[in-house]
Amino acid sequence: MTYANRPARLNRILLALLGVALLAAGAFALAAYSGWLGWVDTGTPLVPGTAAPPDWVLWLVIAGVAVLGLLCLRWLVTQLFRMPRPVSWRMEADGSAGRTVLSSRTAADAVAADIGSYGDVRAADAWLAGSRATPELHLVVTAEPGADIPRLRSRIHDEAVARLCRALDIGELPVRLELGFADAAQRTRLR
Repeated sequence: MTYANRPARLNRILLALLGVALLAAGAFALAAYSGWLGWVDTGTPLVPGTAAPPDWVLWLVIAGVAVLGLLCLRWLVTQLFRMPRPVSWRMEADGSAGRTVLSSRTAADAVAADIGSYGDVRAADAWLAGSRATPELHLVVTAEPGADIPRLRSRIHDEAVARLCRALDIGELPVRLELGFADAAQRTRLR
């Protein structure tokens, strides 16, 4: 994605660091228990004055930490790839000898380029999800500071989405629009 969602990015970075730290702690505990670390005495109790817990408790803790770390990493991967993958649509006219195959990514790129050409838009990304019979359009648009948002929303719906509906020969297209403002300081740095 071309937009900068700083809280989500920070969230993902912190979760990744937490997952790596949990995996490293689990690997360290396993290595210390197995005697692979020469500087750790495996005969010394962890807490002085108490008996060592049974072996199955340590293995249960290690397994729990490993599962928790892997679940955190799985959640992180899910967050990175939250948009659906492109699919191929087959368009056949009744009585025709051929058919047209169109990638949903190609159609989405065309919509994103169309919206990105508007004067008050800094960046636009689009994804088309679902089958040809029930497509859904996901848009992420970054507007220039001071852009007229109601006018921009109306223009996106009346021009870009309407053009896509005509091109795909569909009546209605559900649209999920995420609209944000670009940072004014970023604009001066980019130019």
